[in-house]
Amino acid sequence: MELIREIIVPTDNTYLLKLPDEMIGKQVEVIAFEIETKPVEDIEERRKRIRESLADLEVDLSNFKFDRDEANNYDE
Repeated sequence: MELIREIIVPTDNTYLLKLPDEMIGKQVEVIAFEIETKPVEDIEERRKRIRESLADLEVDLSNFKFDRDEANNYDE
């Protein structure tokens, strides 16, 4: 089964669709509907919004000390 998908911006209310030879004589379905597009958000604005929403979840690890021996000591 072959599938044809075209996204167009029509300039008239008539559109000519050329079908492949394999579809001649077969039942085909043609569907047309409007695609809603969202405006593309600026990447810097998106980063700022994400940072603001995560600001309350920040943890200060500047004084954190990791002791590998203590972390791997399972006997205590």
